Amino acid sequence: MDRLILLLIAAGLFAAAALAQAPVMFDNADETRAALAQALAERRAAEARSAQFEKQASEAEDAAKRYAAEAAAVAAQIQQAEAGIAAANARIAMIDREQLDLREDIGRQQRPVVRLTAALQKFTRRPVALAVLRPGSVKEVVYLRALMHDAVPQVRERTQGLRDRIARGRELRREQLAAANVLSTEETELAARRKELAELETSQRLAARAAGSTANREADRALALAEQARDLDGLVDELDRAATLRSELAALSGPVLRPPRPREPGAAGVELFGSANADAAGPAQPDGPSPYILPVTGRLVTGFGASDGARTSTGLTLAPIAGAQVVAPGAGRIAFAGAYRGYGQIVIVEHAGGWTSLVTGLARADAKVGDQVAAGAPLGVAGPGRPTITLELRKAGEPVNPLRLAE
Repeated sequence: MDRLILLLIAAGLFAAAALAQAPVMFDNADETRAALAQALAERRAAEARSAQFEKQASEAEDAAKRYAAEAAAVAAQIQQAEAGIAAANARIAMIDREQLDLREDIGRQQRPVVRLTAALQKFTRRPVALAVLRPGSVKEVVYLRALMHDAVPQVRERTQGLRDRIARGRELRREQLAAANVLSTEETELAARRKELAELETSQRLAARAAGSTANREADRALALAEQARDLDGLVDELDRAATLRSELAALSGPVLRPPRPREPGAAGVELFGSANADAAGPAQPDGPSPYILPVTGRLVTGFGASDGARTSTGLTLAPIAGAQVVAPGAGRIAFAGAYRGYGQIVIVEHAGGWTSLVTGLARADAKVGDQVAAGAPLGVAGPGRPTITLELRKAGEPVNPLRLAE
């Protein structure tokens, strides 16, 4: 009996010590469950994008299009791994929270068991061999043994809850180890995909050096506009005007050819150069670019229209993991990519139909001015620590809630 009780107490103390883990990452259980559900949904969406881009890469005949699709597929796989890491962290946080509650409960239930064990040890401290030397002692020992025999079922019944919680503690420990293994696997996958994307970007950069002069001229013009603009809104407006001018120039007809002489072939009509490119900017999209996705996987920190007392948010602010992959929210042309006045590295993407996406807070921008990108193409990476990435969507300069279009 003594051995049973002592083992029970020792197991409880051991379980309580094992339950002392890292602090919980989220404010409450509901927030943790919501983060887990969001991470799992983002992981499934990234997996679907990856499969779509891999299919496009396998079907592409042009080398540039094949590279773009491959890079977008790897970027989606990186975001898939990042979402898996977020899901694993949420699971671990849920386990940690339950372990903390369980440890407190075990501590409360241990106190009466400890007192019971001390009392039983006091009653049974005298050996039976010495009891025969005192009159009446044998009778007392028999009485105590009978009392303990009757008390054992009651002790077992009253400590059942404690034993169940100790068993739950062991189960939580196994679940935590499993979640830690998943986290390690996702981190290994993330490192491999980041390396693969870096190798793809290096090979493409070497192949594109021959066409670098045109890109450099466009980048210089974008930097000149950035110097002229007083603030970020001014820069977006300048780039919108430049995009409108490019569209108008692309819509102009080419030079008119000298009409052929009578009765010469082709005299029936006149063709204009450039008529096939009447709308170089693409068809108008009154409902916005489609598909449209969030640039990173992560928790929403600030919503569209939220107020911090000083200003009203004109976009979304997301909190991804450190070094998270940032992708283009929609297909379009890179109008600006680089550092800008306290916003870190920023990227501005021009979409068809007068839509513009602004992504700020990057630690590194990998996109180049003039690049044509698909939705999900890599733009750069978030910073270390606790980074935040902001997305603004505008139509003709007016802010629009990105969640209206995001898939």
